[in-house]
Amino acid sequence: MDFFESKESLTNMEWILRGIVGFVFLLLVAKLMGQRSISQLRFLDFIIALTLGNIIAHPLSDEELGLKGSMITTIVLIVLYVTATWLSLKIPIFKRYLDPLPITLIKNGLIQFDNLSKARISIDFLFSELRKEKVEDIQKVSLAVWEPGGTISVFMDTQYQPVTPADMKLKTQPFSISRPIIIDGIIDMSLLREIGKDLEWLNIKLARTNADISDVMLATVNENENVRIYLKQTKRRGAPF
Repeated sequence: MDFFESKESLTNMEWILRGIVGFVFLLLVAKLMGQRSISQLRFLDFIIALTLGNIIAHPLSDEELGLKGSMITTIVLIVLYVTATWLSLKIPIFKRYLDPLPITLIKNGLIQFDNLSKARISIDFLFSELRKEKVEDIQKVSLAVWEPGGTISVFMDTQYQPVTPADMKLKTQPFSISRPIIIDGIIDMSLLREIGKDLEWLNIKLARTNADISDVMLATVNENENVRIYLKQTKRRGAPF
């Protein structure tokens, strides 16, 4: 465990061990921080990400810095991060500081120039984001707001929104989503149990293709228990059963 402590020099194996321990430790830290901090950086997440990056990076590249101290400091910061997140759920004032309210950028087709300054974004950036939403005329926008996560939510005026089956009073099929139950010959047993089926049921579905499970590149199942099978190296792909 000498690679944890500061030394004048490290052997190749000790550098490798530092890298492995640092990588595994960061995986655990990221898990503790939660998926939200990974998918969308808030103000607090940004501060923590910058700090942790510097703390862990230095001992992984400098043998004179011990890894143990950096890991202890990281654990303390994660405890503070989790505590601050919990407090933001309980104390409104604290929540408003960490997660400020959205800022209105466009209202009824009119740009709120004062709010552009509050959000610290330019008109060019605003129009760039509108183009991403396929908005060609700003007057068609009923509302556009700057979210705390750094994205713009755009809502078109009702007369410019796409017509839905509900608007035309058309009957539609219930929503159904397909999920992979076999990937490269490996069965997702948890999904099989979730839909209340067993291997015998799945083998019956496969029997109709005259293929073994190892021959299946991908098999998906939807809410209606329909299985679509894609076989390896065959022209007979995507047949539903």
